Amino acid sequence: MLYLVAALLVLLLVFGPQAWVRSQMARHAAARTDLPGTGGELARHLLDRFQLGAVSVETTESGDHYDPEARAVRLSRDNHDGRSITAVAVAAHEVAHAIQHAQGSSLLAARSMLARSLFVIDKVAMVVMITAPLVAAVTHVPALGLMQFGLAIALLGIGLVVHLVTLPLELDASFGKALPILAGDGYLDQRDIPAARGVLRAAALTYVAGALVGVLNFLRILRIIR
Repeated sequence: MLYLVAALLVLLLVFGPQAWVRSQMARHAAARTDLPGTGGELARHLLDRFQLGAVSVETTESGDHYDPEARAVRLSRDNHDGRSITAVAVAAHEVAHAIQHAQGSSLLAARSMLARSLFVIDKVAMVVMITAPLVAAVTHVPALGLMQFGLAIALLGIGLVVHLVTLPLELDASFGKALPILAGDGYLDQRDIPAARGVLRAAALTYVAGALVGVLNFLRILRIIR
């Protein structure tokens, strides 16, 4: 019974935030004909306003994000073409990342560098982990296998570092930049600010949900090793 309760708590901790993020986005995604433009149009306007004309606005099937290498704000089709609180808030959030890039954010640079190498690092970590018993058996030096396990764990831990670096970036994008722009510069009526704040909170915490999944996977690997 205790194991069942513990398992349910873990599932709630990991997947609860993801469900909450989706519900917040969907809650304010209804079309609003009174808004002056779509998410894509607002993104283009804000980029031009902040003298970031070289940054493009594109649609994507891989989730809303800012690509610092391509210098592109990428929005899902619903948010790019949508005229809703969710669409404009998400667009402002992603433009905020472009502003961070233009301001020379060291955290954004660190996250981009780590994220680019994360796929390769994960593959190397798995190879190191899988071959550790073989190396120990062939060399008859168990310490080498233990060293490989330690190296693999350290490499897998880099993914957690990426999430830790990401959180302050996301919070700044939502509440340090996007919300003041939407609220203070009159892009949204004051009655819509609470809804926009909810969407921006969800946009910032999307990566927290991802981090919790990463932690769970990391702990699962440690358990297998042990």
